[in-house]
Amino acid sequence: MILITGASSGIGEACARTLAEQGYSLILTARRHERLNSLAQEIRSQHGTQGVEVHTFQLDVRDQNSIIQLIEKEQNLFSQVKVLINNAGLAKGRMPFQEGILSDWDTMIDTNIKGVLYMTRLMIPHLLKQPEAHIVNLGSIAGRWTYPMGNVYCATKSAIHALSEALRLDLNGTQVRVTEIVPGMVNTEFSEVRLGNKEKANAVYTGMNPLTGKDIAEAIAWCLNRPTHVCIQELVIYPTEQASPTVVYRIPK
Repeated sequence: MILITGASSGIGEACARTLAEQGYSLILTARRHERLNSLAQEIRSQHGTQGVEVHTFQLDVRDQNSIIQLIEKEQNLFSQVKVLINNAGLAKGRMPFQEGILSDWDTMIDTNIKGVLYMTRLMIPHLLKQPEAHIVNLGSIAGRWTYPMGNVYCATKSAIHALSEALRLDLNGTQVRVTEIVPGMVNTEFSEVRLGNKEKANAVYTGMNPLTGKDIAEAIAWCLNRPTHVCIQELVIYPTEQASPTVVYRIPK
């Protein structure tokens, strides 16, 4: 059983589709339950005959009490989880630090850092009981290489990088593997959420060929399917036309 947070769109949705194709049963969580249910119905119709189960729960990873209550209520189900994919995350705004909006900072810190901390800590007791368990954290190149007006978002993803390293050290000897996935530009709803405008979001990818959610999902599946003695510690994935957070080749108009 694989647990995916933020599964209603983007990389999380692509992970659900890709892993279901490979025969994995899923627990999908997100704030937008209608979209989750629609995705689950589609997966069941395509892969249900192969024994793929899909369970969905409306969940905001920022809400510690909601996570505790859900895992306690559905303990029999969550005790079957062998893989946790901490995918839920976002960016809000892109402006100089000195002009930053405090509420945007709170949203990013609560989702990108606290949400991962809460979910991981509350699931680890179940993961430790599995003979082969895996934690996958969605980081970002922003956590390795900062860029102008990225400030707090970069800081939250730097925290995910540090947490992934710390988890690997603390879990050494337990056979729980920890992988950090570090994508560059991926064409999902990410930029629309960040910029608050579809037109501005589309402009981010103008003239270049970005990664897709499926590209990242396939990379995650590859990491999960390595032999149990192999742990992919960190996987940095750029689109070919991107060389750094700020160096992107774009086809001239």
